[in-house]
Amino acid sequence: MGDERRFGEFVAVRAHEEGTVAELVLDRPKAMNAVSSDMARSIAGACEALAGDRDVRVVVLTSSAERAFCVGADLKERNSFSDAELLRQRPVTRAAYTGVLELPMPTIAAVHGFALGGGFELALACDLIVADDSAVVGLPEVSVGVIPGGGGTQLLPRRVGAARAAELVFTARRVRAAEAGELGLVDQVVAAGADRDEALALAARIAVNSPVGLRASKKALRLGHGLDLRAGLEVEDAAWRSVAFSGDRAEGVAAFNEKRAPRWPGE
Repeated sequence: MGDERRFGEFVAVRAHEEGTVAELVLDRPKAMNAVSSDMARSIAGACEALAGDRDVRVVVLTSSAERAFCVGADLKERNSFSDAELLRQRPVTRAAYTGVLELPMPTIAAVHGFALGGGFELALACDLIVADDSAVVGLPEVSVGVIPGGGGTQLLPRRVGAARAAELVFTARRVRAAEAGELGLVDQVVAAGADRDEALALAARIAVNSPVGLRASKKALRLGHGLDLRAGLEVEDAAWRSVAFSGDRAEGVAAFNEKRAPRWPGE
């Protein structure tokens, strides 16, 4: 991966930490990253490329817009759609959200300003959310006659519980950063303007670890969530078996005993 790769007009991928960290940039600042059909295709395309890049250990989702992480669906575009066009667009939009959700490596969202509707759902699709003091998050879809359609009704309860998620979805209210941190809507609240730097620093700390171990850990965490303990332990055992005889496991043990930094083969 080079220093930057463009996916259409509105999405970029930048390499950090010698390519082990990828920054997935939402880059439609004039529209506060409202997700149009073209932008949705670009997000999905970027995620497909990242998922297949074995050098990338962590992905950080960021925004180039000063006032917003992402304000959700492009309602100006939606207003021009016929019912048939809206139905045809659904798989396009859904592919963007599932693209982020299904990335096999750890993902971190760096949120500032507005992260509403689909914008907050993109953040919820990540494993961790770092938000700055300016962040305002929420799922206001019922206020415009729809429901969260980018995973919000499923991802939010997994973060904050069913009752809290119901209150937030039913009221459509916006939540400022401090309360969002208290409720667990975001994982870390940092000073204004520091969300990207903090998220990239966190990604760098994660990326020193085994890429095989990171991907297997994420798979176990995701697949085991919501299962009863016995079933969850079976998921964990399967993930353990997938890494126990890997090159990364052998290198990790050797590096520990030789008191040196590991040189992960990534397989």
